[in-house]
Amino acid sequence: MAMVADRQLHARKTYGSTIEKWNLKLPVVLRLDGFKFMFYSNEGTPREPIHIHARRARDEAKFWLLPNVALAYNDGFNAKTLNQVQRLVEKHREQLEGAWNDYFA
Repeated sequence: MAMVADRQLHARKTYGSTIEKWNLKLPVVLRLDGFKFMFYSNEGTPREPIHIHARRARDEAKFWLLPNVALAYNDGFNAKTLNQVQRLVEKHREQLEGAWNDYFA
């Protein structure tokens, strides 16, 4: 439990904020163009491969980061906005991947 608390504190210091959803912490890695890019602090057992969630208002999409950026699911974004989000994920993939590795190390 202390390790989880340490990771949550690290996430707040590193990424500036977390969002709570279903009593889980979501470290916000990047805020850009009205989107929040985050991951869940509990990504399953065994942990899912590296990915990022993108959210704006009630819309959310999940993208796998490796080997290439690929859409895992979309919940609410229209096609134009989803393409915009995917371009942002592709552009910032190294930063997003680094944040994942730092958090789950």
